[in-house]
Amino acid sequence: MPSPPSSTAIQGRQRARDGNSSFNAQIAVVKSIMSRVATSTLVKVLKVTNDGGVEPVGFVDIQPLIDQVDGDGNATKHPPIYGVPYMRAQGGTNAIILDPKVGDLGLAVFASRDISGVVANRGRAVPGRGGQFRWSDALYVGGYLNGTPAQYVQFSDEGITLFSPTKVKVVAPQTDVESAVTTVSGVLSVGTGATGTFTTASGDIVTVQDGIITNIV
Repeated sequence: MPSPPSSTAIQGRQRARDGNSSFNAQIAVVKSIMSRVATSTLVKVLKVTNDGGVEPVGFVDIQPLIDQVDGDGNATKHPPIYGVPYMRAQGGTNAIILDPKVGDLGLAVFASRDISGVVANRGRAVPGRGGQFRWSDALYVGGYLNGTPAQYVQFSDEGITLFSPTKVKVVAPQTDVESAVTTVSGVLSVGTGATGTFTTASGDIVTVQDGIITNIV
């Protein structure tokens, strides 16, 4: 039976009791191998390539939030992971553009094979370097443990609320609104440039100045 290492001789994740028996030694080896397998972890966004523009989905630099700990309990933070693809809700050319922001907390998952070729080509590729479950093969899914939003689309039993503290802009050749009741709070700007006073079918009077609805009576 090997003699246990002294407390000053503990290396990496090895603990003093790991040398007390051959079974403990084997378990320590297995745990060491398993610790090299990256599965998923919580991360913080350090940098984002996109900022809400109409462009292909981008990349983030992320910082893993669970520190590494050695056998003595000493913590060392992971280095950042650079150039990580992030997820966007998109089907074909239809998308919700909601890019991550610096400081966001989210989830990183790690591919079972090297994805660098797929990321570079945005298509089919063979594994680049043959590694498995590596930290560098991360994908950012986002949206965990974040604070209260200031701008949002809210779905509830009362209906759908689209809220912005600044402006809501709708751009389309034609916009049809079909609803029993649609409530607009604030100034509604209609990009026709029309000016005048109009009476609706229900008898309501609507005043428009240069495309801006200024009064509904």
